[in-house]
Amino acid sequence: MLGATGSIGVSTLDVAARHPDRYEVVALTGNSRVDVLYDQCLQHRPRYAVVGLEADVAGLAARFSSAGLATEVLAGPAALERVAALPEVDVVMAAIVGAAGLQPTLAAVRQGKRVLLANKEVLVMAGALFMAEVKRHGATLLPIDSEHNAVFQSLPAGYAGDAAGSGVSHIVLTASGGPFRTTPLERLQSVTPDEACAHPNWAMGRKISVDSATLMNKGLEVIEARWLFNLSPEQIEVVIHPQSVIHSLVQYVDGSVLAELGNPDMRTPIAYALAWPERIAAGVAPLDLPAIARLSFEQPDFVRFPCLALAYRALSAGGNAATVLNAANEVAVAAFLDGRIPFLAIAEIIAATLDAVPVRPMPDLAAILAEDAEARAVAIALLERQAA
Repeated sequence: MLGATGSIGVSTLDVAARHPDRYEVVALTGNSRVDVLYDQCLQHRPRYAVVGLEADVAGLAARFSSAGLATEVLAGPAALERVAALPEVDVVMAAIVGAAGLQPTLAAVRQGKRVLLANKEVLVMAGALFMAEVKRHGATLLPIDSEHNAVFQSLPAGYAGDAAGSGVSHIVLTASGGPFRTTPLERLQSVTPDEACAHPNWAMGRKISVDSATLMNKGLEVIEARWLFNLSPEQIEVVIHPQSVIHSLVQYVDGSVLAELGNPDMRTPIAYALAWPERIAAGVAPLDLPAIARLSFEQPDFVRFPCLALAYRALSAGGNAATVLNAANEVAVAAFLDGRIPFLAIAEIIAATLDAVPVRPMPDLAAILAEDAEARAVAIALLERQAA
């Protein structure tokens, strides 16, 4: 479980605990949330726990020893890759937020694991390389984002990236619109991090909540969908659906539209991917359509949500552009959450970084990481210039 202490990790462990006859937890990783990780290890008793800093190892190991727990404590990026590739592990939930999730997820793929992908940035940064590695090593890749999981469920069984041969016209990714869907535009400059993190439908971490507020989250999902389903940018549509009941749709050439519906609870896609092709109970309440009464849809406004337009721009540009987009977004969102820039400056920093970094090919992982580092440096320099 890469990213056990986040919202996806908590939901995954909840589903797994409902089926102790099917699942054993081998390793949990938690970066800096050591107390949460400790409590999770007490409950699930994994063989390994991984933290971000070596300085946290001794203290956590001592707590485990006092509690009579034999869990081994490891630290750092190499430890993430080690536990993701363990021979006794069959399934890896990849839920580390951001670029930090790329290398451990690749480690799991290269060992042919079933990888449950909740980290958008893996495919945004390294889509072509990552999908080639999935194919090369015979890994099974199942999407966890509710939107991509819905598309996966609505595609023909055995879909292998041939949209035309499968009769698929295009897909529609739904977006709630976040907390600022109807906020007056002039008010957006002064919104606070807490307001941006108050998502109307989903309980998520702060970074992804801000991405939802800017609709960058949906932009990253557009790029992710391109690689997951082998589609062109023109075949990926976004619509605003405030109720978050229809999680995404697939349009077929005969006029049929297939969709997956459900209550907004991440345990549904997690359970689907854990047990696929079977289905298991997830602890999610059934959908009550009469209680919902109304489902509505809107076209996204690129003036209100410029980050979505920037994501389409990066996808169309190809090469390193999506990597640059993601890196600049991570830097800008962190600055907003720290109170160093206003909300609207997030898109400005991303656009300026895309303008500053030339589009270049990325032949391998080293090139991807170099482009990521350069884009971060450019974005940080833009932030410093803005603050001066």
